[in-house]
Amino acid sequence: MDDSSHTEARGGRTEALAQRLAQRIEQGLLLPGSRLPSVREGARQQGVSPSTLVAAYDRLQALGLIEARPKRGFFVREPRGASARATARAALPALQPAPFDSLTLMRGLMSSWDTPTPAHGTLPPDWLDATPLRQALRQALAEDEPRLLLGYGDAQGDRLLREQLAEQQAEFGIACLPEQILLTGGATQALDLVAQTLVQPGDAVLVDDPGWPIDFARLAQLGLRALAVPRSAQGPDLAVLAALLQQHRPRLYLTVNVLHNPTGHSLTLAQAHQLLRLAEAGDCLVVEDDTYWGFAAANLPRLAALDGLRRTLRISGFSKLIGAGLRVGYLAGPQALVDRLTERKLVQQLASPALNERALARLLQRGWLRRHMERVNERLAVARARCQRHAEAAGCRFALPPAGLFGWLDSGVDSERLALRLAEQGFRIAAEPLFSPTRRAGPHLRVNFAASQEPRFWRALELSRRALPRWE
Repeated sequence: MDDSSHTEARGGRTEALAQRLAQRIEQGLLLPGSRLPSVREGARQQGVSPSTLVAAYDRLQALGLIEARPKRGFFVREPRGASARATARAALPALQPAPFDSLTLMRGLMSSWDTPTPAHGTLPPDWLDATPLRQALRQALAEDEPRLLLGYGDAQGDRLLREQLAEQQAEFGIACLPEQILLTGGATQALDLVAQTLVQPGDAVLVDDPGWPIDFARLAQLGLRALAVPRSAQGPDLAVLAALLQQHRPRLYLTVNVLHNPTGHSLTLAQAHQLLRLAEAGDCLVVEDDTYWGFAAANLPRLAALDGLRRTLRISGFSKLIGAGLRVGYLAGPQALVDRLTERKLVQQLASPALNERALARLLQRGWLRRHMERVNERLAVARARCQRHAEAAGCRFALPPAGLFGWLDSGVDSERLALRLAEQGFRIAAEPLFSPTRRAGPHLRVNFAASQEPRFWRALELSRRALPRWE
């Protein structure tokens, strides 16, 4: 090969590598602020010469996608706006569709089940039974077709379902009237209504770190300041919580009390009491996201029960238990707050789908959901035990004994770099930075027990982590 041909070939490799890296940045596989592999390590990972990798990095710098920091390496730049990103994309040849979606929440965690992956946020479809729901829908239509199908329904939600849910709250020690319950389009809409109604742009809101990524995105879109409360396998750092309450006077604290996502921790009774005392002293409303109630014991302490729904809102739903497409959730709280939130919902969408709500009411009446969750939890127990064995064999450990749907797995290496390696092999994983409001790096990844049963994934995990340096 003559010099010109060699140069052309190297230029083609550089351009192809720049395309791949740009694609990962655009998809969110490489988060803003994350450090890229060193030249030596990156060249080895990509199977190219160091000079080719340097040229690709130079190309991405020129496009404004990454930046070099003296003595520290190369880092993904913060987004500069849609127009700037579009200009950068246009400067590269057209990118081919990726063989996988990104690891961002909306695509990676909520993606199709055509390809099972540990990053999934729900139960596998074959764990669920749609037949009872179809039957309940047909029954609801037969009973009151004109009203349920053709009318708007009640902005607060179907009365029969609210009565059923009020009775259900008693199982958790929560005294609640149907009038204190607002039905929503899943727990996500309930959280949206709270953030839009009870705080103003610029206000501070407390969130768990690690916590639920959609909460971080929601608060940012609304111009709210997210203040991180460190959360470990032992629970929230209550000393930091007290300091944040005193210094910033936040109006809300969004938290998962039972089977915390992603660590799997559930508050002890002592922790729950102390958290509530701090919130009351700081005049802060606690929003308890109890989305994973069906995977947990009813006798675990609920903040709403201990507080008596005075300065707490309990939010929950059924997407994780019955099917994500049902989109029926609810919030329970003080009557005055529920009235305000109902007005907001009325302005936003008039009412939620009455047919789905009535069908769910019929399922609760029949006791089907209880029997369904018994079967699911028996199956989950087997899946968790299998995952624990696989994890130990791969040289990993869970931060807590596995419980519920998710486990917080300590891989012993940089989880973001591990995610990149596994993505090349067709496995999405939800790395630790995704769950941090500050995109903090770390060795943990969230594992969906039901979606992590393939030995092939655990073998890929073991080999990939062996190729990476230990997390320090």
